[in-house]
Amino acid sequence: MAHQAAEGGHRPAAGEEQEEVIIVGAGPSGLAAAACLSLRGVRSLVLERDDCVGSLWRNRTYDRVRLHLAKQHCALPHAPHDAAAPTYLPRDDFVRYLEGYAARFGLRVRLRREVREAQFDEARGEWVVDAVDLATGKTERYVARHLVAAAGENDEKVVPEVPGLEGFPGKVMHACEYRTGKGMEGKAVLVVGSGNSGMEISYDLAEAGAATSIIVRSELHLVTKEIWNVAMTLYGYHLPLWLIDRIVLLMCHVVFGDTSRYGLRRPAIGPFSMKINTPAYPVVDVGTYAKIRTGEIQVLPEMRSMHGNVVEFADGKRRPFDAIVFATGYRSTTKQWLKSDDGLIGEDGMARRSFPEHWKGKNGLYCAGMVRRGLYGSCEDGEFIAEDISSNKTKPDDGHDKKSN
Repeated sequence: MAHQAAEGGHRPAAGEEQEEVIIVGAGPSGLAAAACLSLRGVRSLVLERDDCVGSLWRNRTYDRVRLHLAKQHCALPHAPHDAAAPTYLPRDDFVRYLEGYAARFGLRVRLRREVREAQFDEARGEWVVDAVDLATGKTERYVARHLVAAAGENDEKVVPEVPGLEGFPGKVMHACEYRTGKGMEGKAVLVVGSGNSGMEISYDLAEAGAATSIIVRSELHLVTKEIWNVAMTLYGYHLPLWLIDRIVLLMCHVVFGDTSRYGLRRPAIGPFSMKINTPAYPVVDVGTYAKIRTGEIQVLPEMRSMHGNVVEFADGKRRPFDAIVFATGYRSTTKQWLKSDDGLIGEDGMARRSFPEHWKGKNGLYCAGMVRRGLYGSCEDGEFIAEDISSNKTKPDDGHDKKSN
């Protein structure tokens, strides 16, 4: 039986399920929003395409990954990490934390539901959300006064077009498919992309005995976990960004020296200012830089084309490789299914407006974790959204169906 509509609203049609809030995505952002709503007495339903909560962390990360921020900066609302937990949580510990978080707050999550379309019905004053149960192929329709887009920025992998890539005889994979460097010993492996994933995968491959090279096209800020933890702490004391940048860069100079000598040029904008004001993140070094300095990892320029197993680079040089890992990021797919949008979401699938004006649109539309502010931003968004919805909540009919997921 479908839930009845709230007082004064439309009753759902046959086959429709009425909810107060629909949240799309059961990653940290969606879970945080659902928990904050629950604590304020607002009913929500989370629709998740994959077969688990936190699927990015469970299914699309390499084995050695750990959270780059200290645990106090990576806890979701109202659930601090255990005092005995490691300062920097391994992947599996964080996955268990997310699962426990959903259970702790009794979150209603429906797995393997792929949202195909969400549209605001002006006549009803509600969102109509069509999803497919991937287990059965059945189409389901949900109706809700509020819709939260929380599918995140890491939804669909991005692989650049490279002339000749289709003829490469070796193994080609995206970072989301990479798990470990085991089995790569003695092989020449090219990592494309110098963000956090690319740098850490390069280190993992070198540790496994692979002849590792990494393409570095853009300027980047290299930091350590400890340095970045200091930066986050200073930010918590509301120090100006320029001062945090100066302190961080001073510590980086002591630890790393001049990274440009090894092909890693720092941008003009400071590392913390970059994090706050741009989509880019500093790179947290896990040991990669030491291997670059010793030559265990080679830094190469942009690739131009491929000829069989040989890659031609921007400097005209050519090198053969046995495998290629594209650590070239992801894109959001929110715009593919969100049909009624007042400009809250940009063409890149992320929040169009910058923090702190990014999270609320019109007609009960919200977005969480879509402004590239990491887990900390997800927590803030969840609280903002829940407070806004609960403060304008119309109490549901006492006789509404208590059916769970």
